[in-house]
Amino acid sequence: MLPWVILYNAMSLDGRITGFDADVELYYELASKLDVDAVLMGSNTVLMGFGVKPGETLEESEEAFKPRAEDPDDHRPLLVVPDSKGRIRIWSEILKMPYIKDVLVLCSRSTPIEYLNFLDERYISYLVVGYHHVDLENALEELNTEFGVKKIRVDSGGTLNGILLREGLADEVHLLIHPELVGGITPNSIFQAPDLKDEYHTIKLQLASMEKIKVDIIYLKYKILNEVLK
Repeated sequence: MLPWVILYNAMSLDGRITGFDADVELYYELASKLDVDAVLMGSNTVLMGFGVKPGETLEESEEAFKPRAEDPDDHRPLLVVPDSKGRIRIWSEILKMPYIKDVLVLCSRSTPIEYLNFLDERYISYLVVGYHHVDLENALEELNTEFGVKKIRVDSGGTLNGILLREGLADEVHLLIHPELVGGITPNSIFQAPDLKDEYHTIKLQLASMEKIKVDIIYLKYKILNEVLK
C-alpha cells in the first residue's frame, strides 16, 4: 500500500514557484488543515529555505548528539527528505521547526558511508532505498508499512513534483495561485520533467474544488486521474 500523496504549491499565475511575493502565512495556515502524517520536502528546498550552501555544517550543541525522547501524543507530521548525495548537514536546525516532530532521511546504496555515519552520530533516522538514487515508490511503501504514514503533503520544487507525477505516485495537486506574473525562463515551475516523448503522456486532472481566499488568491484542488493504480 502506498500513502495518499498531495502536491502542494504556492505559485504565480504563470506557474512559477519563485520570483514572486508568496503569502507564506496563508500557505502554512492552509497546509496545517490537510491533516497529514508526513511532509516530503526536496533537499534543494530545505537548503534554500535555510539559506545554507550544500555541505555546510552549522555549529551544534551537545544536545544534537543525544537521542530524542519520543512523545506518543505528538501528532505533528514527520519531515521526510530525499538526500542521496548527503548534502544536508544542518539537521539540528531543521529539527527546531515548530511544525514537525522528527525527520527521516531517504538515502540510496550510493550515499557515502561517511554521511550515514554523520546521521547516526546525531540520531537522525534514515532509510536506504534504491541504488544510484532514491527509489521513491519503495520509500513511500516503507513509510506506510514501517511508520504508519497514510497521507503525505509534498512541499517541494518542480523537480521532486515532476518525479512523483511521472512515476504515478501523486494523487492530488493543490495550488495556491497568486495574482502575479513572473515570466522569464529561469524561475522554477511547479512541474519540471523531461519533455513529452513516446513513454510520457499528459497528466489529466479533475477539479475537486475552487475557492477565492483573501485578496484575489485562488485555492485550487485537483485529483489526478491517470495515476498508476495503487
